[in-house]
Amino acid sequence: MLSVLSYGRLVARAVLGGLSQTDGRDYSLITASYGFGKDFRKGILKKGMCYGDDACFIARHRTADVLGVADGVGGWRDYGVDPSQFSATLMRTCERLVREGRFTPSYPVGILTSGYYELLQNKVPLLGSSTACIVVLDRRSHRLHTCNLGDSGFLVVRGGEVVHRSDEQQHYFNTPFQLSIAPPGAEGVVLSDSPEAADSSSFDVQLGDIILTATDGLFDNMPDYMILQELKKLKTTNYDSILQTAQSIAKQAHDLAYDPNYMSPFAQFACDNGLNVRGGKPDDITVLLSIVAEYTD
Repeated sequence: MLSVLSYGRLVARAVLGGLSQTDGRDYSLITASYGFGKDFRKGILKKGMCYGDDACFIARHRTADVLGVADGVGGWRDYGVDPSQFSATLMRTCERLVREGRFTPSYPVGILTSGYYELLQNKVPLLGSSTACIVVLDRRSHRLHTCNLGDSGFLVVRGGEVVHRSDEQQHYFNTPFQLSIAPPGAEGVVLSDSPEAADSSSFDVQLGDIILTATDGLFDNMPDYMILQELKKLKTTNYDSILQTAQSIAKQAHDLAYDPNYMSPFAQFACDNGLNVRGGKPDDITVLLSIVAEYTD
């Protein structure tokens, strides 16, 4: 949450400039990322923007700011496949499409679809599966366009309250919707969803809105009220403050993931499905924390 003074200034500027529909200024996202691989390498990225089997990207184009997170399905490791390769390649491909301007801001599922089909057509076989969430801020219209496939997702926080959130997509307990590339002959055996099955949404945002985009390693270990408590530490819109808060959120989720006595959101969901589970859920954690601000070159 912004300080009272900073938030007041933003509100005053918004009032003077009129409602968002008539505000001629461009908006942008100030974003910081932080995370943990399940192997405890806190805050250490693999090649590209990857924490463990998670991957992410932050990209800018002249018309939009675009964020993405993906969570590689760890079960592929049992078959000798590195799960991080699929999620990382998917996010790198989506990032390149954005930087090349090959996307429509109001249609983020198009980014996901194009990125996925490039992977399918890759001459070098790439096996694996991943969830994915893409968030696009159209700078001029001040609208946020999103698509989410699986159990990664986003929250939009305004005035200390969650005003928008993604919907989780599960086939059944702990089996999220996912994009997949299976070995030849196994296409009907490996679970695979179409990118067009992603849940999509569009809505207006305001200066000072906080957008948190993350993989399930965060949401499985921290309920909303804990996340909101951490966001109260966000006092300014400068990058260092955003990064510090992203680190704080990721660290608390990581600590809770290894607490055997904690009734985590994941454990509660398991109990709701008839399983006797308690404790956090050790997992890779990726957090992208953004604030909507006035665009500056």
